[in-house]
Amino acid sequence: QVQLVESGGGLVPAGGSLRLSCAASGRTFSSYTMGWFRQAPGKEREFVAAISWGGGTTGYADSVKGRFTISRDNAKNQVYLQMNRLKPEDTAIYSCARHQRDFSYSRNRSDFGSWGQGTQVTVSS
Repeated sequence: QVQLVESGGGLVPAGGSLRLSCAASGRTFSSYTMGWFRQAPGKEREFVAAISWGGGTTGYADSVKGRFTISRDNAKNQVYLQMNRLKPEDTAIYSCARHQRDFSYSRNRSDFGSWGQGTQVTVSS
């Protein structure tokens, strides 16, 4: 079972930036699509961004497109989320997740089977 640990969350003013990191255990990291999801208070968890196993394919929610960038370093077993021009509505707990099937890409929350504990991002207005 893979373990995922997020870091990098915090409190920032609107317009600021944060970079989230997710460290994964295991030797098969480079075989799986990774994703970032977020959950705001009182709302369902929603897709933010995903990156395929080799990094060649990325996808973003419309709400973050052009502001957020997902990347990965397979040599370090890490996936990142660079968040720029943050808005108060970006406030949420951000979690990274690993796709359930190797060498498969999708953005559906139900296709991701391993989750980190999450890191809080708070954007003040």
